[in-house]
Amino acid sequence: MIDSSDQTAHIRIVTICGSVRPGNYTSKALAIVNDELRKHSGVEVIEIDLDRIALPLPGKAGRDSTTERFIEEVEKASGIVIATPEYHGSFSSVIKLAIENLGFPSALAGKPISLLGVAYGRIGAIKALEHLRSVCSHVGAIVLPNPVSVARVQEIFDEKGNCLDTESERLIRSVGTALLDYIKEAICPRKALAAMARTGGRADLTGEHMAL
Repeated sequence: MIDSSDQTAHIRIVTICGSVRPGNYTSKALAIVNDELRKHSGVEVIEIDLDRIALPLPGKAGRDSTTERFIEEVEKASGIVIATPEYHGSFSSVIKLAIENLGFPSALAGKPISLLGVAYGRIGAIKALEHLRSVCSHVGAIVLPNPVSVARVQEIFDEKGNCLDTESERLIRSVGTALLDYIKEAICPRKALAAMARTGGRADLTGEHMAL
């Protein structure tokens, strides 16, 4: 359900795959983002597999431990990557269900989010990303500009998940680097100033003071 790569990291990135179809292309694209994130020191990647979380329908009582853990990981995240396929001109229903379970006020509020979409068609996942951006912004997330849309995804990846197009791979990797750049430039300085205020002007950049 939830895979964490580094328990000592200061930057925690939650990545969410919005497809539950076996062998889906969304997870193949997201794997490249995860690989890029893990190249950076001090970064912990928490992979969320929504297929293994018992997300209740809106209005239904009773969240189990998998849903509670999912919410907790999002609340602790420094930033989030959401990857979605395009279904019927929008993002996947499992992503919508996940967002519904994050409550309102949402656990996404104030979180920087980088978006990735994949589609079979030649125009890519443009509509899905537009809709997802709107929903995430509505619940208070900070949606980064320039989401990445992968068109004709069936031609971009082979069966083993290898990306066959260097430019597409570069763009997919930029989903992760753009998020890290934002966190380091916009969020870490605020944390440093808060640390200085607590220590009388001495910035303590270790331990919990910089545990984003």
